[in-house]
Amino acid sequence: MKKIGILGGGQLGKMLLQAAANYPAETFVMENDNECPAAHLCNHFIKGDIKNFDDVYNFGKELNAITIEIESVNEEALQKLEDEGVKVYPAPSALKIIKNKILQKEFYKKNEIPTAEFAVTNNLNDLPNHPGLFPAIHKIAFGGYDGRGVISIKNKEDFVTGFDEPAVLEKKIDISKEISIIVASNGSEIALYPPVEMVFNKTFNLLDYQLSPAELPEDIVWRLEAIANKVVKSLNSPGIFAVEMFLDNKNNILVNETAPRVHNSGHHTIESNYSSQFDMLWRIMLGYPLGNTKHILPAAIVNILGEDGYNGEANYNGLSEVLRMENVFVHIYGKKQTKPGRKMGHVTILSNERQQLIHTAHKIKQVLKVIST
Repeated sequence: MKKIGILGGGQLGKMLLQAAANYPAETFVMENDNECPAAHLCNHFIKGDIKNFDDVYNFGKELNAITIEIESVNEEALQKLEDEGVKVYPAPSALKIIKNKILQKEFYKKNEIPTAEFAVTNNLNDLPNHPGLFPAIHKIAFGGYDGRGVISIKNKEDFVTGFDEPAVLEKKIDISKEISIIVASNGSEIALYPPVEMVFNKTFNLLDYQLSPAELPEDIVWRLEAIANKVVKSLNSPGIFAVEMFLDNKNNILVNETAPRVHNSGHHTIESNYSSQFDMLWRIMLGYPLGNTKHILPAAIVNILGEDGYNGEANYNGLSEVLRMENVFVHIYGKKQTKPGRKMGHVTILSNERQQLIHTAHKIKQVLKVIST
């Protein structure tokens, strides 16, 4: 039986372990919190720092394969493990590119992957040197996550709000739709999930709800798939990737970012697709054939976010009403404390009718509120 490790024991690690029940694998998790969501589901829990070289190396050296649930892991340790024969998903070379927003944008440019015009800034003093990019989005090179590390800059009066450290200054796009495609690669074959349309919460800059499949003309779907395919092939790494793209008002497609792991935009696949993104990653790590990415039924996801103005112990108002709804699947992440915009869970909705998906998504947003007691 293969020994498979997961760096990070949060909700993504928990979902991976729930999918692992279908496969013969001995599972290991490392996280710095004994009470993390994944701790009770794995065969072996190790307390450690996923950013620390020695902790990551010692965790992985006796494993057959190792994966991540978040980018902020020590890729130098992963590289050493890969050099010594441990299979690493994604490859450390791909992780190194993706976790640094500067390297990621330069990767797109080098590989002729369409992306927004950009410049690298080392500090605030560099911002006036790029007048042609404004209005722009400023993205911190390291550590941005779930809406953090991203600032909109309209003009020179906004310069003081930017990042006084290495970052990417990216020309703002007139966005028509935001699309994500989950891509699975076993190193020789690639499988793509249907494109997902993402609608963002403008207050928190987090995913609000999403619809899959996205409602798009066939020729645009082909172009989206071709670009997502090229991104993953150019990374030259097995694993699961979420390629997030913008469709602008002139139907140009521009890659925004890539995530080298299971991703929020693929959570609906647990209920709506024959092989979920989590099932697919286990297939890849264990050397099984890639799964079927087709929909069983179209789906929507509503993110459950902490309500504005509430900090403290989480209380889920309206949860009973949502649980009574048909074809609705609630995933509560088990976080004890809520705060404004904190991702506390998600709800998946299934229906053949797109308008029904949208109606139910909006109803859930109105009914289900996470407040503090």
